Amino acid sequence: MSTPPSHPHARRIRPVLATAAASALLLTAACAGGEAAEDAPEVAAVIDEERCETNQAAGTITYITGYQYQASVSILEAVAADALGYFEAVCLDVEIQPGSGDTIGNSQLVSAGTAHFTSLGNEAEVLQANDAGHNVVGVATYGHVPIASLLTGTDIKELKDLEGTTLGHKGMLPAPLEAMLVADGVNLDDIEIVEVGYDPSVLPRDQVQALTAFRSNEPFLLADMDEDYNEWLPEDYGIVGSFGVMATNPEWADENPTVVEDYLRALSQAFTYCQDNGEECVGYAAELAEAGYDVDHNLRIWNAESELVNASTPDDSTVGYIDLSLTEAEGRTLVDNGQLDKLPDVEPLFDPRYLEAVHVATEVSWPGQ
Repeated sequence: MSTPPSHPHARRIRPVLATAAASALLLTAACAGGEAAEDAPEVAAVIDEERCETNQAAGTITYITGYQYQASVSILEAVAADALGYFEAVCLDVEIQPGSGDTIGNSQLVSAGTAHFTSLGNEAEVLQANDAGHNVVGVATYGHVPIASLLTGTDIKELKDLEGTTLGHKGMLPAPLEAMLVADGVNLDDIEIVEVGYDPSVLPRDQVQALTAFRSNEPFLLADMDEDYNEWLPEDYGIVGSFGVMATNPEWADENPTVVEDYLRALSQAFTYCQDNGEECVGYAAELAEAGYDVDHNLRIWNAESELVNASTPDDSTVGYIDLSLTEAEGRTLVDNGQLDKLPDVEPLFDPRYLEAVHVATEVSWPGQ
């Protein structure tokens, strides 16, 4: 649907499910690897014997997802890399554990060495985790726009129309959305801000007049209900943000550089594969989740988020690249909103070397491809 003419940033939309294309991938071998998933492309090891032995010596590598087996960027790639045999191709034994959505709690497990990798919601969470005393470092950032958006009824023509209304959130008002409202001159004291949970139907039922959302989730659910809405995006107001951050323990990473590099190598290869084979990759997640997994909705999540990754990645940059100037801007939003007391030095908290080591220009290095 077209944007209402009354305001340039209101987006009245009903998302459409993209279809996944099919393609074949043939990889050749350098040393022995394990069995790939049924019906998946045959994959054998792509690193030399010495590096293979180094990776195997690290033992089982535990990855905790951000939230269950949801087909979000940074989660689905790991599930697919395991199912397709990409981890075995770089001689890694990876155990995937479903997270509960408590990403800061997951960062504590990584800091303690109980787990080795986890997906965080954005770069701000890396800053917040370290501020809470959890020693983690971001090694890849896939999305460079805020994943949060604000949904309103179609009668809201500009954000100041929200003054005197009720805004619902899932636990807290996301920093990019608060910054967006402030940037547009909205008086937050004139809005009743309440917690409403995860059911987006509160918006069309007019229990709230605005609702915080993940732009890869609630918009689709409202479209399924055949409901119209306006969507407001923070980047339209100059607000920066991110999503899909892979984090690890910096001390462990220093001790196991090839493991971190090859873990990211497998994720990068899986991202490329799943772009053309989204339905297959989501199917691997469904197998892990077993009963109750909504394949169609999760495919929409993957398509939406992977498209945002591509759209927010410059042509001369690697998918997953880290831009510390954007990180600092995102951190300043936290400070401005009182979620951090001060902006830390962000450089020690993000390390792009591991991702850069397994790419040539913007393409993942996958020998024999």
